[in-house]
Amino acid sequence: MVIRFSSFALSTMAIFSAVPLVAQGPVQQPPRQAPPRQVVHDEDGGVRTSMESIVIPPKPNAPFTLTLATEWVQSFADGGSVTLVNQRHIARDSKGRFYQERWILVPKNGKAESKMNVIQIADPDTHTLYNCFFDGTHICRSLSYTATATTVIDTGGPPPGPLPNDAGWATHEDLGKQLIFGLETTGSRDSVIYNPGVFGNDHKLAVEREYWFCPKLGINLISRRSDPRTGTQHFTVTELDTSEPDEKLFELPQGFSVVDDRKTSPPQRD
Repeated sequence: MVIRFSSFALSTMAIFSAVPLVAQGPVQQPPRQAPPRQVVHDEDGGVRTSMESIVIPPKPNAPFTLTLATEWVQSFADGGSVTLVNQRHIARDSKGRFYQERWILVPKNGKAESKMNVIQIADPDTHTLYNCFFDGTHICRSLSYTATATTVIDTGGPPPGPLPNDAGWATHEDLGKQLIFGLETTGSRDSVIYNPGVFGNDHKLAVEREYWFCPKLGINLISRRSDPRTGTQHFTVTELDTSEPDEKLFELPQGFSVVDDRKTSPPQRD
């Protein structure tokens, strides 16, 4: 996920400050306007340079520590398939900072052992994202992180109906509500059928997503994406604690040096 990290652009926001008024008697100041929210569209899963994961916004006052299980099934024309899996830990504190581990995907029920290769730490206050590599280099590379506490990430699909430029058709289905780890979630099923020629495809191509969104945390606790180009990806939160995470998680690993790539690299997505 990126980290899951592929580029995404955030809209520029203007914050209006109240200007004091000079008058006889007590000075009265108009009420301050709350900063407008940034709304960005992003989706769980998919493949860019690597497989993407679930979207973690820098939502303040919604701390958690969780374990995420990932399963990626890739099917072949001969009827066979390959299934890769991993588990990793993600945490976010009340300030909106988040910590993510990246573990190598390994064959399901195979002999290979998954290993952690990257830790990612993002801070919306300092607008910095660190990718710390456990590949023997002991380097944390810093990138620009433009999301703020007012950023809202919309993980839903396109509006139901025809897509622009006759690209296809989108549908949406509400699946109701269910409790997961005692938290209310709302389920959705989105399907997009792309017409021939959109991706060089010679027949219609369907991408389907099902996800259970937790408003309190602002993330999907269960997410499934099926795309004939990349296979089927399942993301499931298997452990969840909504208390404040350990403060030490948001410190850079000891003995790692920092390389500042913020002037040479585009903003990255969480």
